[in-house]
Amino acid sequence: MSSLQSDMQDYKDLLSKYLETKDEAILYQAEQFSKQSIQQNISPDEIVNVHYQALKEIYPDLHEQIEGSFKFLIETMISYGLAYQEHQVLREKQIELKSEIGVAANMQNTLLKTSVPKTHAIDIGVKSVPAKEMNGDYHHFIKDEQGNVGVAVADVIGKGIPAAFCMSMIKFAMESFSENQIYPQWILDSLNRVVSRNVEQGMFVTMFYGLYDVYTHQFYYASAGHEPCFILRNETKEFEEIDAKGLLLGVESAVKYEQLNTSIHEGDLIVLLTDGVTECRVDGRFIEQEEVLNIIKEHEHLNSQEIVEHVFKYFERLQDFQLRDDFTLVVMKRNSSLSV
Repeated sequence: MSSLQSDMQDYKDLLSKYLETKDEAILYQAEQFSKQSIQQNISPDEIVNVHYQALKEIYPDLHEQIEGSFKFLIETMISYGLAYQEHQVLREKQIELKSEIGVAANMQNTLLKTSVPKTHAIDIGVKSVPAKEMNGDYHHFIKDEQGNVGVAVADVIGKGIPAAFCMSMIKFAMESFSENQIYPQWILDSLNRVVSRNVEQGMFVTMFYGLYDVYTHQFYYASAGHEPCFILRNETKEFEEIDAKGLLLGVESAVKYEQLNTSIHEGDLIVLLTDGVTECRVDGRFIEQEEVLNIIKEHEHLNSQEIVEHVFKYFERLQDFQLRDDFTLVVMKRNSSLSV
């Protein structure tokens, strides 16, 4: 007797006993039958057919309308079985992909980890939170032998694993530069050549790079197509846009970037950010840039880390705790005159 015929006989016996006795214990045996069927890759329509054949043997005079309904159900279950198999395959692939993305996200966190430099000249706060598992934003700090602080804030145009690898490449390129070569123009010129040679076509990087001289309190900066950044002047309580323009990294290998500088006075705030802050979307509208700056101004009396935390919590609440885009904000406040 074939396996399916044997299963059919077992099923018929179970069904017959249950119809006679209504014994709940038989339902448990039916459950075991279904589990065995899964292990033997018996499709749902085959089980329905087994039920139909068993019922015909138990009740030879089965009403023709009942017979017709079973034929209808069998055809329905054939389509269901095929769709269910496809669903299971897709679900397994989705679980596998999610696992791989989780591993990649952990690798990204490890590879792109950077520490905030400690210096008496400036107080630094940073908050970078991905909207999804992979972060399309990037920030990095460098401190040279004299104690000067370099800071990069970047956004990769393109998301997911390719963007993560692109940012990893940029980080390792930056770490390979000499500590005596961290001026913004040189950094962006060098990174542009790296990105142009090594990143796939259609993927570009915006970056703002600044260098804070802790002795002269000059802030040197250059931009590669990045979001405007700002300085909140302590004396006037007004924001001043850091005016820097330049082509995105990776567009043209021979481009040269312009380096500018400005003086930073006691209590001044330098604000560096990505478009996840300035292009926060709520109720079908984009948050105005002025709203972002007003929140920063309201908390300027706090230390830099407290400022970025308050700003993040404000926009997180606005978006019902579901970020629409990656969020990166860096605040650097000049301390009162102290020996460095």
